Amino acid sequence: MKFDIIVAGVGGQGVLSVSAVIASAAMEEGLQVKQSEVHGMAQRGGAVLANLRLSDRPIASDLIAHGRASLVLGMEPLEVLRYLEYLAPDGTVITSIHAVKNIAEYPPLDDVLAAIRRLPHAVLIDGDTLAREAGSLRAVNMVMVGAASRVLPIRPETLEHFIATRFRSKGDQVVQQNLQAFRAGREAAAA
Repeated sequence: MKFDIIVAGVGGQGVLSVSAVIASAAMEEGLQVKQSEVHGMAQRGGAVLANLRLSDRPIASDLIAHGRASLVLGMEPLEVLRYLEYLAPDGTVITSIHAVKNIAEYPPLDDVLAAIRRLPHAVLIDGDTLAREAGSLRAVNMVMVGAASRVLPIRPETLEHFIATRFRSKGDQVVQQNLQAFRAGREAAAA
């Protein structure tokens, strides 16, 4: 088994937290994990990309070749389009529908979403609304982990454990908001 993931977003959207939660949960379940450093601008608004590779066998490289990603997980829809060349023919795209208009020539959002909807395996999630309902707009990234949990080769309980671990130092309220966001994203992806 191998499952390669591209996580795409912009600075400030929590791409590093997404990768850390998924990687930790995968290792807990005995999978081999290779993760590239998060590439892109660390400042809010700059493009960010992470390669995350999961397998039941040793993994030689931490980078994913074009056409090999099982999942492109987008925190932002235009960033998904930027990295579609990595998606395997039978791969899945899961993205939030909310744009971060960080460039002057950002195309019409309806056009971006329509292009994603035309893909064979695409799930579009209203991440902002679900995160807000969970108690924190900052939890959009955990909404997206929840949505991705429908296709990840990792048990949801293990992901929840590492969400709690990741946010424990911020207090119980933040942990509960992120867990609620995860569950809302998981439910939304099932619809």
